Amino acid sequence: MYVRDARNRDEVWLLDHIEEMGLDEGSFRSRDYVIAVEEGRNDRAGFGRFRLHKTDGGDFCELTSIGVLPAWRGQGVGAHILERLVDEAGDDGFDVVYCFTETADYLTQFGFEAVEESALPEPMRERLGTVREQQAEAVPLVLKRESFAVPGELREAFKNAKPMADEPAPEPEDTAEDFGIDPDEATYKYDTGG
Repeated sequence: MYVRDARNRDEVWLLDHIEEMGLDEGSFRSRDYVIAVEEGRNDRAGFGRFRLHKTDGGDFCELTSIGVLPAWRGQGVGAHILERLVDEAGDDGFDVVYCFTETADYLTQFGFEAVEESALPEPMRERLGTVREQQAEAVPLVLKRESFAVPGELREAFKNAKPMADEPAPEPEDTAEDFGIDPDEATYKYDTGG
């Protein structure tokens, strides 16, 4: 399992899963994303986005649209996506990153801290307002990059991550309507009329 930059050929997959998970796809550019990939079968397990906000008041970095497919959850995939995004923020010169989410408890284990809305720079307060149009309970979080850490158990889980088998859906029974037959009007070969 490893995390890599998204490629152009990942766009459809990304957009499908972003929509499926109800995540923010505003200003979509695949090059802003990273993807967790299982090495053996090359299955994509999750993704996240490093979003740069260039404003008159300075540039700000937001981590957003972080999602892990259900079969891969609980195995450190999200932790390693976050780690890659935080590293990319550092490579671009950011010591502070922001995240607005309804799942704050998940991010606090990595060093993110809740921040008062009034303490956010004006452009990030505006961004929080936009996020709350989709996620009404979104909480603003901030991370000082040097505070980021992946818990040891998540790092170990990631090394051995495997998709969990989904329960197969029960096969639906075929009905007359499936074959374009109106059961109230149809006559059958052995209809006895009675």
